[in-house]
Amino acid sequence: MKEKLELIMREEIKHFLEIEQADTSNMRNGYYQRNLDTQYGRIEGLLVPRDRNGEFQTQLFAPYQRHTGWLEEAIIRMYQSGMSTREIGKFIERILGNAYSPATISRITDVVKEGIEKWHTRPLHKRYSVLYLDGLYVKLRRETVEKEAIYVALGVNEEGYREILDFFVGGQESAYVWQEILQQLYNRGVKEVLLGVFDGLPGLEEAFKAVYPKADVQCCVVHKVRNTLSRVRKKDQFEVAENLKLIYRAPNKEMALQMFQQFESKWSSKYPREVQSWANELDVLLTFMDYPSSIRSVIYTTNAIERTIKEIRKRLKPMNSLSSLEAAEKVVYLTIQDFNEKWAGRKLRGFAEAQEALERMFEERYN
Repeated sequence: MKEKLELIMREEIKHFLEIEQADTSNMRNGYYQRNLDTQYGRIEGLLVPRDRNGEFQTQLFAPYQRHTGWLEEAIIRMYQSGMSTREIGKFIERILGNAYSPATISRITDVVKEGIEKWHTRPLHKRYSVLYLDGLYVKLRRETVEKEAIYVALGVNEEGYREILDFFVGGQESAYVWQEILQQLYNRGVKEVLLGVFDGLPGLEEAFKAVYPKADVQCCVVHKVRNTLSRVRKKDQFEVAENLKLIYRAPNKEMALQMFQQFESKWSSKYPREVQSWANELDVLLTFMDYPSSIRSVIYTTNAIERTIKEIRKRLKPMNSLSSLEAAEKVVYLTIQDFNEKWAGRKLRGFAEAQEALERMFEERYN
């Protein structure tokens, strides 16, 4: 490797002097030695040619670069995968023999900060058929370590392509913060939305409707079922679950309402609060039945975004607690970029078949 790099640089300076400096008196001026860390290991005593005027620069690396770009990329990838700055530093020391402090690793990962700022303000599509809203809690250090929320908004555009639109880190999850996030999405171009899908956070439905008054709301059926089953006796859980399936798996809303009446008659005396809770929320639990059948299975629940949430949590878990708000944002941003790149050419299941119907819904609702 050392010999090959030195040969390339000798050819480079030869071309530089014979072509670019042909009309000058510039000439070679020996070599200087330097070390270079590469993906194959450290090269010591690399002979770098120089010219008398000090104008030659090899294209293999920058003047004061001590390692090729693979190392920064590798560090960012390790950080993205959930390794802490301390773990990355120890790993590099084992491989290359020289130590990288957590502060140095953090500075290297800072290259993504500019990308984060641009990403947070990028223009968005005007129309999104669905907005999924969900969040998670992570341990974040701000003098003391406490759990704080990460808010994530995923959109499916009118053609059926999904992307994470934005995220926000900090504080406790609240409808007020969600409304601010939604308002920012609106200001960045998201003017028309058909459906918002989220769990039953108090006040979130009102916050969503404040920004998108013409949009429908779908509360996550899966969350609702889980909450209900946690409140019934163990011996009844299977039967209650099967009876609830008859409601949300009904072929149409009329049949679903009939199934709920049967559920109500059967269980209201034993579990009055749980049955009444379903009665109170039935409209927003069955909204998905007003939409094309091909997409109902992906809009009656927040599963579409929960996979992303699960991956973010997985990558943050090895870090135990995040050293700063910036550290959290970097990991979340890098994880989200992976998902958005993966989804770029793939429509969400069922949306291709539903596209014409959804376009009609947009026209009827917003024009």
